[in-house]
Amino acid sequence: MNAEHNAIFSGKVDFLKSAPKLEFLPDPDAPEIAFAGRSNVGKSSLINALLGRKAIARTSVTPGRTQELNFFNVGDPPLFRIVDMPGYGYAKAPVKTVQRWRYLINDYLRGRQVLARTFLLIDARRGIGPVDLDMMAMLNGAAVSFRTVLTKTDKVKQTERDDVAAKVEAALRKHPAAFPGLILTSSEKAFGIEELRSAVLESIEKQ
Repeated sequence: MNAEHNAIFSGKVDFLKSAPKLEFLPDPDAPEIAFAGRSNVGKSSLINALLGRKAIARTSVTPGRTQELNFFNVGDPPLFRIVDMPGYGYAKAPVKTVQRWRYLINDYLRGRQVLARTFLLIDARRGIGPVDLDMMAMLNGAAVSFRTVLTKTDKVKQTERDDVAAKVEAALRKHPAAFPGLILTSSEKAFGIEELRSAVLESIEKQ
């Protein structure tokens, strides 16, 4: 990644707004890059690392805390927006809350013309689960292209990481909306962040 690209992520970044419903979405005047993943996958930490900030995306040890679509402008005027989507798969969440999250995510994916790409996060310690496969099916149904990112790769041994990566890649081959290949990351160690930044910018350029 060249210095100009790095400057994009180290430049002006602002929280724009939270949208609990579609009517609260910002005007579709900039490309959007969405991040999806099960609760406690490390989504907010990865967004902070991507943007070179410590706490622009709110992190929490409490799973299921993000219950809205959170939008962040990158650049001034915004070159693109990062969208932090509600985490899914939190077993203790009330049924109505889970349904509300699902409807919000599904409607956003299906109706957002400026959505350039979704990045689907998988915890390297847990591997791919039924709720992740459900999310992949939702992305397929919405015809939204997605790339898959392994998070917290520093928390597992290399043999475990390689095994999880192979299983995830095998699952991706069954999903037509999936972009081939994985991006392996660690927010704590800043591993894979430059590759992720390049993938984000590539998605913007191809829109």
